[in-house]
Amino acid sequence: FMNDTNKNENTTVKKTKPSWHRLLAKLLEMVLSPFDVDVQPDVSVMTDPPEADILLLRRKTPKWTAEQRARLPDGIRDSEASHILIEFKYTQSFNEKALAQAVSYDYFYKQAKTLSHFDVQTVLLSAQKPQANTLTYLDYQPTEHPGVYRTQNPVTRKVLLLSLNELSNEPHNLWLKCFATHKNIKKQVLKKLSALDFVSISHELKWFIRGLMRIWFGTTLGEQKMIMDLTPEEVTEMGKQLEDVWFAGLTVDDMLARFERKEVLSHFKPVDRLAGLEPEVIEDYLKQLKKQQH
Repeated sequence: FMNDTNKNENTTVKKTKPSWHRLLAKLLEMVLSPFDVDVQPDVSVMTDPPEADILLLRRKTPKWTAEQRARLPDGIRDSEASHILIEFKYTQSFNEKALAQAVSYDYFYKQAKTLSHFDVQTVLLSAQKPQANTLTYLDYQPTEHPGVYRTQNPVTRKVLLLSLNELSNEPHNLWLKCFATHKNIKKQVLKKLSALDFVSISHELKWFIRGLMRIWFGTTLGEQKMIMDLTPEEVTEMGKQLEDVWFAGLTVDDMLARFERKEVLSHFKPVDRLAGLEPEVIEDYLKQLKKQQH
């Protein structure tokens, strides 16, 4: 994975790399791996470094399935390539250097894996909105999908540009938009996820997103710098702790108010539902039940 800082080739000591790409990779892994999409961070594009950010690899299906496309963003979900090579720029804006990196990764990855240009789609993810003059200079034009840019330049046309702040609020774009730089965008994403029955997704994914929100909305700038070194597992644990604290402050009535009565009762055995009731209460209910059946 090559991030926004260059590696020092003259030393054997690796610099600490920002973890945004690994957090994004973890989120995509939890969203996509149940649907036969392999997500690999820190993918080597040559026999020796450099490495590229994230590889989405279709593992078992010849084409994207409906379930996979429902979780893939515009641009990527429309690609026929079996390998999606992603270069993620969180703090660095779209520029000539970033594009040159992506083009080189595209070329060397295909060479190393003996793949054709039809097999690989390289994507440059920009958490920041690209500058209009940069788009013009590098010959990238908007497509029919907001936030998706392409070029017909023969040297760079294999690199698709996605601007996370500009992607539409369609459900399939929400996972990537968690990493947009605008806080208002992040807030909209969380609200949209809640409307999509956010509670029904896996606990690990829910905790992970809450951990991300804690980083973005619940910390000072100094704390954010410290949190940059957190692993995906630590971010997930942070979200779990937040949920534990929140639930600890709820009353029984608060808890019951969050669910339908039938949903709550379905978790109890019949004998548990009757526990504590007076015999006459049970008898009265049985009489009413018999009347309803007649």
